[in-house]
Amino acid sequence: MQPRFALELDDGDRLRAVEPTRPEIAKAAPRLASFYNDPHNRQMLAHEEDLSAPDVVAHYGALQDEGAHAFFLELDGRLVGDADLRHIDRGRAELAILVGDRAVQGRGLGTRFGVMVHAFAFRALGLRRVYASIIPANAPSLRLFEKLGYERDDSPEARRTIDAPDDVTLSLAAERFHALHTALVAAVTIAPRPRHKPDR
Repeated sequence: MQPRFALELDDGDRLRAVEPTRPEIAKAAPRLASFYNDPHNRQMLAHEEDLSAPDVVAHYGALQDEGAHAFFLELDGRLVGDADLRHIDRGRAELAILVGDRAVQGRGLGTRFGVMVHAFAFRALGLRRVYASIIPANAPSLRLFEKLGYERDDSPEARRTIDAPDDVTLSLAAERFHALHTALVAAVTIAPRPRHKPDR
């Protein structure tokens, strides 16, 4: 089993992105389902049906089984969203990120959590490029990825990430990310989580 990591950033808010254990996923699944099923979030994610807590557990299990790095996003110790790096291959990966707690959306948390996850992708995993696929109506996500430094990418590699033909595809190279976010990246700490008893 690959090690799990915790990422931290304290810039006035105490932000943490942590790779959860299976028991932690099961405990958090109802709250995560509420994020995914919120009408506004669901529209931005293009989800047509509600997800149950077992659906969330199965989703995380599938991500972990494929070797993805899935993170809980925490603000001052409270779960507010999640993110994952999936389809990791040949120095590339795809990012999905959601600040799902409507009470804290619009505060710039997505950008800062995004910097943390990209710091992990480029520093700890040694990736060279990360892709994203977004529905055209999801203006908040398009703004978020623009702030992170993403640029439009219609290459065959980028288009492989789409869920629908009209999805907007973007990518970010490691060099561009570090040039844009040098100071904030330096404040991100990355450490393996201590190993405890096996998941059950």
